[in-house]
Parts: sequence; C-alpha cells; structure tokens
Amino acid sequence: MHTGDALVQIEALERALLPPETHLADNNGVNLDEEETPVLYTASFSDMEQDFLKYYTSKWLLYSLLLVLAWGLGFFMLLYLPVRRFVLRSDFRSRKLYLTPNAIVYKVTRPTSFPCFGVLKKEKYVLLPSVADIVIEQGYLQSFFDIYSLRIENVGVRRPPSDDLQIQGVANPVEFRKAVLTQLANMKAEAFPRQSSLTEDNSTRTAYPQTSEACLSYVINIYHPQTFKQDALPPSERVLLQKLEEVDSSIKRVQTLIEEQQCQGFPSDGLMEGLS
Repeated sequence: MHTGDALVQIEALERALLPPETHLADNNGVNLDEEETPVLYTASFSDMEQDFLKYYTSKWLLYSLLLVLAWGLGFFMLLYLPVRRFVLRSDFRSRKLYLTPNAIVYKVTRPTSFPCFGVLKKEKYVLLPSVADIVIEQGYLQSFFDIYSLRIENVGVRRPPSDDLQIQGVANPVEFRKAVLTQLANMKAEAFPRQSSLTEDNSTRTAYPQTSEACLSYVINIYHPQTFKQDALPPSERVLLQKLEEVDSSIKRVQTLIEEQQCQGFPSDGLMEGLS
C-alpha cells in the first residue's frame, strides 16, 4: 500500500511541475492546450498496427493452448480472442507519444476487458530532467514481428524497473530516442551558462568583505607596515610610512633605556645623556 501511494504522489508531483494547463476545448472537441504546447517530435504507431495485432494474437494462442492442456481454461480464452483483438486494436489506434520542450507525453484510451463497461484513459507525463535513458528492447517473439519496446528509465527516483514507462509498437524508436537525447543535451547546454554566471557572482561576493568589522581588518592587513610592500605606495605615503617607522624605533629605544636605568639604579640625567 505504501509503494502504491508513493508512486501516486510521484506522478502527481511530476504533473504539478509541468507548465500550467487550462484543459480547454473548442467546439470540435480539440484540446486547446495541446495546440499551445509546442511539440518537438511525434512518434508513429500506425505502420505497426498489423504486426502488433499478430504479435499479441500469437501470445494469446500460445497461452490458450497451454491452459487447454493444463486445466481446460484455454477454451474460454479462445472464445474471448475476437474481443481481445478488438480491445488491442482500439488501444493501439488511440496511442499518442510525443516530445515537448519539458516532458515526454504518452496518452492512450482503451476499452475495458469487456467493452460494455466503458473505456480507460491514461496520460503519463515524464519530465525530461528526470529521464536517465531511453532503452530500446526486443524480445525473442517480438523479433519475428519486428516489434520494439521503449522503456524510459528515471533518474533520482527509487523505482523498480517494472515501474518505468514501457511502450510497445513504436514504429521509429531510434529516431524518438535521438530526439529525446538531443533535447536533453540542449537543456543542459542552456543550464551551463547560468550555473557558471552564478558561480562567478558568488566568487566576486566572497572576494570582498561584507561587514564593517571585516572591512576594518581588511584595511589594517593591507596597510600594516610589516606586511605591505612599500614599492606599491605613492611617494607621499612612502615618506609618511618611513617617518612612522622612525618614530616606532625611537619609542623602542626609549623603552630600552628606561629599563636599563631601572636595572642599574642611575639617575634620570643619564637617560637624557643616552638620548642625546
């Protein structure tokens, strides 16, 4: 139960991240937001309809024969075969797979197992940044009918492979995969200059102090006479710096003489003679 709820939440999140849709329709029943959304590439299914039906009919017959030999249930499956072909044909003709600038969209409308109970509609949106790869697969039985399967692998989402979007019967799987990977490369190329500009802005901000205390320490470190090179100063400031150094050395000499006088016990006249 938790896994099913998690998958529903992930699909709802993916749908919410897409551009807002109004779901309006005109008088002819055409969805207006589909016309407004640019479609970069549309996959084709019509050329593979007969091969698709033959493939699934062969699978159904094989399962029916095995069940006839086992429990006799295969007779009911053989009787259900015409209805099964009708469901598969309606399903296949309603499939739509196309690529937009932001997502891969897959839509299908199929009858229920018993068509008298209505139809089932399915819309799947896969965001392009969440696509890891487009896998093209072909099983042993599929190779006899030239049927391929597309599997869209997701990145950054913990899902088993069976939960990936799988689509069978695409007439041009290689071209569709190429279109998706090309759009992904274009999105990454557009995002790279933005990241580089943000990195440059951050480095520029960190190169200079942001607070008053940092500014004060920055100035002190620059103009400290022991760390700053005198050659980089103008002549007037260089002379002032030399005077400060002379005053500093004179103060150190006075302190040294005072300490010597205190140690030897001489009067203060000796201090004046030492300074002269």
